[in-house]
Amino acid sequence: MNPVLKLLAASLLLAPASAQQPVVYTPPTHNLPPPFIAKADGAEVAAYAELGIQIERDRPARDTLAEHRRLSAALNALQPGRRGVVDAYVVAVALDSDPVFGREAREAARVLARRYAAAGRTIVLAGTEGAAPSALPMGSPASLSAALARVAELMDAREDVLVLYLTSHGAPVGIVYNDGDQGYGAIAPTRLWRLLGEVGIANRLLFVSACYSGTFVPMLMSGGTAIVTASAADRTSFGCRADNDWTYFGDALINRALRKPQPLARAAAEARASVAGWERRDRLEPSDPQVSIGRDAERWLAALERNLPPATAPVGRPAVE
Repeated sequence: MNPVLKLLAASLLLAPASAQQPVVYTPPTHNLPPPFIAKADGAEVAAYAELGIQIERDRPARDTLAEHRRLSAALNALQPGRRGVVDAYVVAVALDSDPVFGREAREAARVLARRYAAAGRTIVLAGTEGAAPSALPMGSPASLSAALARVAELMDAREDVLVLYLTSHGAPVGIVYNDGDQGYGAIAPTRLWRLLGEVGIANRLLFVSACYSGTFVPMLMSGGTAIVTASAADRTSFGCRADNDWTYFGDALINRALRKPQPLARAAAEARASVAGWERRDRLEPSDPQVSIGRDAERWLAALERNLPPATAPVGRPAVE
């Protein structure tokens, strides 16, 4: 063999494996049925969701410790509200590890934090965006509970507002938690209602981006609550493919309507019309997004929306191309 070729061959054999073959990150996938839940009947699943039961399977101890540190750092970074000012606290949560939800939660947090002047008072709980592991705390029932409790510690419940954005797959019992083949659970409307009541958050703007998400409206609606959901209680919503940048609802409401300096009610009406048009074009059964704005919520919405920032352009690939 030519001496030069022999030297080249030897160098390739000695090169690190990473230099020979770059490691390509693969997002978590859902391959295994959930333990216990898969064998439960409908009534048992509903009971689990109402209790906010979270099941973890075979999660490495070092991953658990790293997650604890990420969540603690994010909660500790939140700033207290300002006395005499109606401050918004934005909590954006992707409860499923499919990258579409991680992307949607991150951009929803950016849009809502800018719209409601919530810099320093925003937390995102989400898995991967698709290209690399997430550096954020994970979205799970437990981390959501901790985030709500921390916000309640910092906010003035008489004047400040929780802005909560939940995105995931949904079911008639509520919104689903699923982290690859390691984490499982669901949050029922009753569970979310109890959580908010337990920590004393009465002023709340809630967005639920999931199939069947209208099931949250009857339980959560109140004088101090504004709630917008991606669908009616008995309908699916669309656009939740793992490789999408947006669901239909997220694209219409967050990426388009709420980027404009217009009131929530008008933005929600615009989003409903956009989603309905996309569904007609694709011959899909209408998802029928739901909107409920309480009378007391109109008061704090007026304060939050008094000085809305200028419009920004949508980002990412449209949910409907």
